[in-house]
Amino acid sequence: MRTATRATRLAVQIALLVAVLATGVFVMLRPYLGDQEQVFRQGRIDQVVSKGPVTLANVEWKLDSLKAYTKLVDDEGEEISLDAPAGSVIMLATFTVTPKEGLYLKDGGFSCGATLQDDRGNTWEGQSAFGLKIPTACSDDDHPFTMDKPGTVAQVYVVPSSAVPHLTGLVVEDSEAYRRVMITP
Repeated sequence: MRTATRATRLAVQIALLVAVLATGVFVMLRPYLGDQEQVFRQGRIDQVVSKGPVTLANVEWKLDSLKAYTKLVDDEGEEISLDAPAGSVIMLATFTVTPKEGLYLKDGGFSCGATLQDDRGNTWEGQSAFGLKIPTACSDDDHPFTMDKPGTVAQVYVVPSSAVPHLTGLVVEDSEAYRRVMITP
């Protein structure tokens, strides 16, 4: 009878230990799993789409092209000045962007931007390229947007030449809904 009592006591102790450990793990992970803002700040990508279209924050994005250049030129054949160190490559992404109902168009424009990302976790923000045929911002006074009408916008990125084979796509995000989407070429 003593053996049965000891076995029962040991089983209860093991069950109690498992319950305490499970509670501890839950308490430790709950803030991380339940805090969408923290997960968003850490760079989580919620969805990956090929070329699009994808609607995010009342803007529909469609990647038209992503091409590499050694230099960009304007209408007159003059080189467009960019902050490009030696050995870098200029990546030009063109998008068809459509503002949807619910987006605030201030003076025919809105804020938009995409981040170029590689498979090693590196990211590049777009640069302004004055003189490019395609507008590089969604708030260009010369190329106003209208609701539900597609427009073309370009994003210019300067990346090291070693990063070009590792580029995976462009990331657009909605910081209010804590949503991030990667558009792959």
